[in-house]
Amino acid sequence: MITFDEQQKVFNLSNSSISYLFSIEEGGLLSHLYYGPTIRGYHGERFYPRVDRGFSGNLPNSMDRTYSKDDLLQEYSGNNTGDFRLPAVVIKTKNGARMTDFRYHSYKIIDGKPKLDGLPQSYVESDQEAQTLEVTLRDDVIKADLVLTYTIYRDRPVITRNARVINRSDDAFYVEKLASMQLDLTKQDYDLVYLPGQYGVERQTRRKSIDQGIFEMSSRRGASSHHMNPFAAIVDKNTDEFHGNVMATLLVYSGNFKISLESDQIDQIRLLAGINDDNFSWKLNPGESFQTPEAINVYSTKGLNGMTKVFHHLLRERVARGKWRDRQRPIIINNWEATEMNFDAAKLEQIVEEAKPLGIEMFVLDDGWFGHRNDDNSSLGDWYVNTKKIDLHKVANQTHDAGMKFGLWFEPEMISKDSDLYKAHPDYVLHEPGRGMTLARNQLVLDFSRPEVVDNIFNQICKILDDVDIDYIKWDCNRNLTEVYSAAYPANQEGEIAHRHILGVYSLMERLIERYPDILFESCSGGGGRDDAGLLYYMPQCWPSDNTDANERLRIQEGTSLVYPMSSVTGHVSAVPNGHTARITSFKMRGDVAMSSTFGYELDPGALTDAEKAQVKEQVAFYKKHRQLVQFGNFYRLQSAFTGNHVAWEFVSPDKSEALLFMYRKLSSVRYEIVNTKMYALDPDKNYQDSVTGKVYGGDELMNVGLFRDPTHKGDFISEVHYFKEVK
Repeated sequence: MITFDEQQKVFNLSNSSISYLFSIEEGGLLSHLYYGPTIRGYHGERFYPRVDRGFSGNLPNSMDRTYSKDDLLQEYSGNNTGDFRLPAVVIKTKNGARMTDFRYHSYKIIDGKPKLDGLPQSYVESDQEAQTLEVTLRDDVIKADLVLTYTIYRDRPVITRNARVINRSDDAFYVEKLASMQLDLTKQDYDLVYLPGQYGVERQTRRKSIDQGIFEMSSRRGASSHHMNPFAAIVDKNTDEFHGNVMATLLVYSGNFKISLESDQIDQIRLLAGINDDNFSWKLNPGESFQTPEAINVYSTKGLNGMTKVFHHLLRERVARGKWRDRQRPIIINNWEATEMNFDAAKLEQIVEEAKPLGIEMFVLDDGWFGHRNDDNSSLGDWYVNTKKIDLHKVANQTHDAGMKFGLWFEPEMISKDSDLYKAHPDYVLHEPGRGMTLARNQLVLDFSRPEVVDNIFNQICKILDDVDIDYIKWDCNRNLTEVYSAAYPANQEGEIAHRHILGVYSLMERLIERYPDILFESCSGGGGRDDAGLLYYMPQCWPSDNTDANERLRIQEGTSLVYPMSSVTGHVSAVPNGHTARITSFKMRGDVAMSSTFGYELDPGALTDAEKAQVKEQVAFYKKHRQLVQFGNFYRLQSAFTGNHVAWEFVSPDKSEALLFMYRKLSSVRYEIVNTKMYALDPDKNYQDSVTGKVYGGDELMNVGLFRDPTHKGDFISEVHYFKEVK
């Protein structure tokens, strides 16, 4: 999969789908050549043209005015040494200089994929599955080595990248920026697709032209955030869901990140992705190294749905881990929207008794069971049962006796001032002495850059999990980081704290999933504030938004689906009027939207009418019958929630023997809109029977002729679900 042409000095990473080429250029610079569909050979056509450009300097001690770093397509750019575009690496040395100029030193090719210590990542299950190239560059002035790592999967159009810098000098220096990857591209008319949002309106797909200048997608919140996801895709202008080329990058990281896009003076494009360098500085002592997070790069020639399919399979099969990776996820009911923290043992017992006959498989007790917590002003950090409120053993036993699994909510990274832990250890909080501490949701953030703080929370949680039979944990994180300062580190290392903090979070998660491999963990951060590939490595599913309004969820779930597999996306039916929007949608619409993900309920079953309970039974039975297809089938966006009134999504089994078609209409109209929905990725030679109408269609007919929706069906927020099964 990886070769090096000694004569042309060209590295070639290729499989049956893609090729990625770069060369060792004059002066030992790495020059990017090609990234795209597989090519059989390369004959030097991308040797970069020599042009004398004004105000673009040349290499040191060179009289050749036609060769400049400032317009060369590079694999990894230095700082303040002739390339005026965004740098990939900035290092401050003992004398205060920030120049970096790394040149080629050596390479090695490794079968398989080396593991990154302490970081989430994609992985392989055998060395035959991938091959890895490590290219070492060296800056002889600052005496540092830079190792660029590329892994190409054998059977996936995927190349992962990361970087590691090693201090070979006798003095400490400070890493102020180190990108996980850089991608330089020649001039072409590209668009950018990315996923901005906000709390309750996460991952809203956006597309814009790439123009000269710099555009940044980033988070400085200490988390990947609701506001921007660590994903970007460069696409051809004609790219749509099913056609066109896509070059997508996903950072496997849950902390402060930055993806920068620069179009230079001749419209070349540079993409950089990595840890956000704002407020970042890492002291690197002699002999030490610093490792970046991994960036996953996907190339698709089949549009955005093609990209999605690759991401879904890779994230589900080679990022998510453990017992629950390939296992069907249970249908849960969570008490939060039914009771919030105002519950007692009798109320919880009633929810379980009402849920059991409906076929629901798990009861999850949310916030309010610990310390002396009855509102959000106290007790975070005190992970012991509030025995004045409930007997947790009894709740767990009653749930299990009902034949249901039992889950519990935690928020391990946070602390309340009104807590025993804060009274004993006020220094455990991220804060600068003498400065007021910003409150959010009346809580503060524990300093997880300190191992002893992580140990304290780990031991508290273990006491609960060793004592009570818990099947599921919802891991919440309800605020972002402020006053990022640690009393445990000297002044010259305070720029490390945000990254050390997220490494501490990863450490706690790793220790817990190793100790409790049977527990299903679900991540949450006020909904989708950390819905990223980093947490997917530890927890196979995520609550994508606190906003459960079915109409809003169409866009949230569709934007999430661009990258993240549907097995990782949880969707619940909640009561109406919706708590976030006050919107009233039908029970069927709410169910059909939630069932297009990992399904559950977020309401009080005792408040349901007999007719609604009958609908719950139908929904639960339908989902149990088809959950393998929803959670592990191939997902396609047919008609987008972002572009029109009508939405259609499709799930197809790997063998193309069955398919589910979800269709939604947001608003009714007197125009009686005629909408035709064409299915995708069926077998044109197979016949499929529609479970709703009983009609039998050819796969070619469903994909090319399509289905009309009933325009006379009045009312807002209308949904249909059709199941198609192969018939002989």
